[in-house]
Amino acid sequence: MNRRKFNLALFRASSAVLLSKILPSYASAAESISGAAKKSFDLTIGKTRLKIGGRLARGITVNRSIPGPLLRFKEGDDVTINVTNTLGEDSSIHWHGLILPNNMDGVPKVTFPGISPGETFTYKIPIRQSGTYWYHSHSGLQEQSGHYGPIIIDPKKPDPFSYDSDHVVMLSDWTFDNPYRVLRKLKTIPGYYNYQKQTVVDFFKSIAKNGAKATLADRKRWGRMRMDPTDIADVTGATYHYLMNGKTGGQNWTGLFRPGEKVRLRFINAAAMTYFDIRIPGLKMTVVQADGQNIKPVSVDEFRIAVAETFDVIVEPNADQAYTIFAETMDRSGYARGTLAPRKGMKASIPPQRERPVRTMASMGMMPAAMDMQGGAMKDGMAMQGMKGMKKMAGGKSYRHGQGRHLPGNAMVSMFATDQTSNPGNGLENVGHRVLTYRDLRSLVPYRDRRKPAREIELHLTGVMERYMWSFDGKKFSEVDGPIQFQQGERLRLILRNDTMMEHPIHLHGMWMEVENGQGRYLPRKHTVNIKPAEQLTVRITADAPGDWAFHCHLLYHLEMGMFRVVRVS
Repeated sequence: MNRRKFNLALFRASSAVLLSKILPSYASAAESISGAAKKSFDLTIGKTRLKIGGRLARGITVNRSIPGPLLRFKEGDDVTINVTNTLGEDSSIHWHGLILPNNMDGVPKVTFPGISPGETFTYKIPIRQSGTYWYHSHSGLQEQSGHYGPIIIDPKKPDPFSYDSDHVVMLSDWTFDNPYRVLRKLKTIPGYYNYQKQTVVDFFKSIAKNGAKATLADRKRWGRMRMDPTDIADVTGATYHYLMNGKTGGQNWTGLFRPGEKVRLRFINAAAMTYFDIRIPGLKMTVVQADGQNIKPVSVDEFRIAVAETFDVIVEPNADQAYTIFAETMDRSGYARGTLAPRKGMKASIPPQRERPVRTMASMGMMPAAMDMQGGAMKDGMAMQGMKGMKKMAGGKSYRHGQGRHLPGNAMVSMFATDQTSNPGNGLENVGHRVLTYRDLRSLVPYRDRRKPAREIELHLTGVMERYMWSFDGKKFSEVDGPIQFQQGERLRLILRNDTMMEHPIHLHGMWMEVENGQGRYLPRKHTVNIKPAEQLTVRITADAPGDWAFHCHLLYHLEMGMFRVVRVS
């Protein structure tokens, strides 16, 4: 063997070793999660050669794996995490959903300077909660390249529900393209990745259903707004590979169970831009936690998980057979898939993908909801007007828009907004089985701060899809005058109104949001809330964490383009 062949063989051998280690044990092995909580961790951020679905790539990894290693804490412990950055650029780790000291939150230029190349930063975190959470980079678009991992915090006292085994199910989206190139394409042609636009066939189908006049009027309205009713997701399966614990559907991550046992599945949506609709054909799911917080158990057939949310469910597979964990993307352009099975190598059938949903003028708050959802024709002869129609659709309160139009930082203003906590989401309204909604979430314990909110702050979610600009109240982060001011110790109500045609997962660092969903004193606590088009969602907050805290949309490219603010508690 000559020198060249020797070096090539050595390279291939070393690459094989490296590639075999791209998945941490909880993701590569089929066994249930095991291992005790620790108080000290060493993490290294770096670039690693790896394979995604059999194709060679370079990712930004934590301890050389995608996802990063599982971190397991114990409620009541004080944890030390040493993070070393070996990248050629600054990096960071944010501990998503953890209530912690301000300088440990991990947001560059807000709570700390960031971690420079070659440096090690030590996080010291008091663990005063339990549940399922996750961690990720808060530097640029690194999260899109694999910089994320799961967190489990074991409670001091046993959880108020029983289970025999558990698995982390971490969902994400991966592109072989450079994330900044993806963003550049969106800024140049916002619909670049939308391969599901309406066709001439769709046009004639709409005429047959609603008539030519209504169909033409509907198309004209969309044209005037320069928007596309099929634009459900900015980035789609046109470039994305959807992963479950770092594996594509073809690689089929598998979690083992023994027939008859209760299995806890800890779902974490670590995607940059993708919402998933999750079902396990043949199994009911009992939802027991939302965003790490125990809730009154609720049995469902499906649930939508927004970017950055977590939901824990318990399933009871009694049969000696395999079950498919099917995570279908909200826009129906792809899916992540795994398997629950009593033995390795087993598979179950994959359900067919459903027809992609379409936005309508009514669902976006541009006309009374009594209008038919396609074409604008009156439904069943009803002539209901304004907020009454919207209330009938949403089953909750309706709100007219105020005078401000947020221009030029917003392309549209929904005339009517509604409480949509009982709405399962676009595309899930008529699936024929039970889908989880925010109205179903009920905390097991009453909220601690019984004071009524003494102050209200209203924020509008705004954007211009044509220019790919995203903001609050029509202003990008670079254009705002200063932080949103919270008074330390106050009890306040935050009103979030979505004036865009997109769903937005809104995340508040450092404090809980209690969703006003009709559950009285048992409002659920969340760190991330999903806001649907034409929705007005209200949350209560106790401003008990002094300092500057990030507040933003968790769609990564929206955050990057300006949908970010700082909350100052002083």
